[in-house]
Amino acid sequence: MPINLISDEDKKDLAARAAGMDNDKGDQRTKAVTAQLLYRIMQAIDECDVSMDEFWAAVAFIGRAAKNDELGLLVPGIVLEHFLDLRLDEAERLAGLKGGTMRTIEGPLYVPGAPLSKGEARMDDGTDPGEIFIIEGQVTDEDGKPIAGAIVDLWHANSKGGYSFIDGEQAPYNLRRRIETDEQGRYRARTIVPNGYGCPPESATRQLMTALGRHAERPAHVHYFISAPGHRQLTTQFNFTGDKYLYTDFAFGTRDELVVTLDRVVDADAIRNAGLNRPFARTTFDIVLTKEREGVPQTQVSRAHVTAG
Repeated sequence: MPINLISDEDKKDLAARAAGMDNDKGDQRTKAVTAQLLYRIMQAIDECDVSMDEFWAAVAFIGRAAKNDELGLLVPGIVLEHFLDLRLDEAERLAGLKGGTMRTIEGPLYVPGAPLSKGEARMDDGTDPGEIFIIEGQVTDEDGKPIAGAIVDLWHANSKGGYSFIDGEQAPYNLRRRIETDEQGRYRARTIVPNGYGCPPESATRQLMTALGRHAERPAHVHYFISAPGHRQLTTQFNFTGDKYLYTDFAFGTRDELVVTLDRVVDADAIRNAGLNRPFARTTFDIVLTKEREGVPQTQVSRAHVTAG
């Protein structure tokens, strides 16, 4: 078929009528966004000469991804979650907010309600033979003042790239903890060095990545939520230098400011002083929170999460 068969005016009219813009009922925000989305989908269909077979194949693909609960994986894979972060970065810059730790994507595998402890926590249950990993850091405000009582919520994969509640192999809340910072804003976690993971071979997300000529792998990383009264909640993570997929993360989660280098500790005295009996890895990840201000988009996001039940 020839392209651009339908005039722009007719596309806009169809989208507006479908979105209910010709009546005063319903939710106005929903109607306005729906009209814009429909118009742009019609544009893409017309300009790319999308066939009926292609269109319905796309509908089936979205349905399969939704049925398999993959939309939280698919959204970062097509860069939309990173795009939302970039918009929030720019909104904060325009509002004069600066100096905080860089944000990055949440990803689809957070589970609320992890055990809470003060100052420090052990995150692993001792069943994974992975390399011992000590994470230490301090939470401060933009002026460098320690924030006592901040909640540092961490979660990450095991040495196979699997997450508790997801892979069906780990104990509940394994490698998931919340740590309340001490009087100096410090926190410490003992865990294991995580591995990266890839989308399941049979997943709709991997199917799409293959069609786009891309891989479906994530580098190793540790996720964070950090919150404190009067401060903007931060969603971030860190990655590791030298990871094969560090700068080709299919989910676009890597940001240069959030890459850490592991210090491999092999000295016997240092191992003993850490309370351990074998070599381990360690890193420092300090966090700077910005104060909450009016007129800036909120950072706490309402979205579906995996449930602990």
